[in-house]
Amino acid sequence: MKKLVIGILIVILYCFPFAHFAMYQDFTNRSMIGYLVMIAATFVLAFLVKYFCNYIPFFIGNILSFIISFYFNDKMVDTVEWYGDYFKPFYPTHLLVMVSLLNLIPQYIAMKVKKGKNNDMINSK
Repeated sequence: MKKLVIGILIVILYCFPFAHFAMYQDFTNRSMIGYLVMIAATFVLAFLVKYFCNYIPFFIGNILSFIISFYFNDKMVDTVEWYGDYFKPFYPTHLLVMVSLLNLIPQYIAMKVKKGKNNDMINSK
């Protein structure tokens, strides 16, 4: 029961539109800090998924985050500059897909972090 509750909480935290937030911060503030926040937050969430649950919240959370980001990205149609030259050579929807896919790399690294102590360092002394 505890794993189910933690899994649901992690999926809810994943529902934040990380990719759209990063692109929006880049667009409005000309700052890359949104991408750093996205990488750090999803890294921590992926680590928590590996530590507390199975991989199902990871997949569901990433899919929901992408769908919600895509929804908000589509709402930016009214902003002419959003679909103008700012994200060249990509369209914002293409960049959203690319950012979402590239964001899986640090999450994969977080999933590969081992639990417990590193036995190799202990045995080498």
